[in-house]
Amino acid sequence: MRAYLQLIRYGNCLMAAFSAAIGVLIAYNIISGSAGSIPFPLNEIIYVGSVVFLVTGAGNVINDYYDIEIDRINKPERPIPSGRISKSKALYFSVSLFAVGTIIAFFINMICGIIALFNSLLLVYYAATLKRTVLIGNLSIGYLTGSTFLFGGAVFYTNGGIEAVFVLFLLATLATIAREIVKDIEDIEGDKQDGASTLAISIGAEKASYMASGIGFVAVLASPLPYLQSLLSVRYLAVVFVADILFFLAVAAILKEKDPAKSSKLFKMAMFAALIAFLVGT
Repeated sequence: MRAYLQLIRYGNCLMAAFSAAIGVLIAYNIISGSAGSIPFPLNEIIYVGSVVFLVTGAGNVINDYYDIEIDRINKPERPIPSGRISKSKALYFSVSLFAVGTIIAFFINMICGIIALFNSLLLVYYAATLKRTVLIGNLSIGYLTGSTFLFGGAVFYTNGGIEAVFVLFLLATLATIAREIVKDIEDIEGDKQDGASTLAISIGAEKASYMASGIGFVAVLASPLPYLQSLLSVRYLAVVFVADILFFLAVAAILKEKDPAKSSKLFKMAMFAALIAFLVGT
């Protein structure tokens, strides 16, 4: 059980599920004032969180399935390269998670089902092909992370739920793209041996660092938008300030200290702080 939890990266799954639940809450908070009396979406929050947890876990598993040779170099302790879970069992496990998650999504509504199905197919395509391409792989993961908010908002798509959370989708996408570029810098040696053509390999670690930092700065500059658009309260600004500081520290770690591992961790901490800001500002 422990190996399978490590395989799905359950911490990332919980964070993604939390993001989607926040998307539901924010969409509900925004539209409930203009769309009349809408019951609190407790069941929908549970369903949405479950779908995102399952699909995210499936994506992490299929990614490890295709990355076994890279992980033998970069992360030999992972469940598949270490031999604790076989490739075939990992594949079946991933397919099962994708299937269950997508079926539950269609039970929520058609739009949620379409988003879940599209994201599932994109996750497989990313793991098999896009991850080894210049920038497109980073953009794909950025979209997939940000789409957890879209998925949450899609619960109320007939009342403008997707439009209500779109700015959160953009902020999450930008922050994730920056972190993904930093992760490519961290994994550059293993990616080279696997024949990958990531941005860090194509333009060099230094230029990739500047690009990641630039995207991170854009995310920081755009962070007040949810408050300025009256989507979130002033409490959001107080907490997102902490996230912005963490983003700056992440940029400093990659530009000044040349430490992509530290920078990646700081980016992840900043994204979690931003999630908390979204929640308290709702």
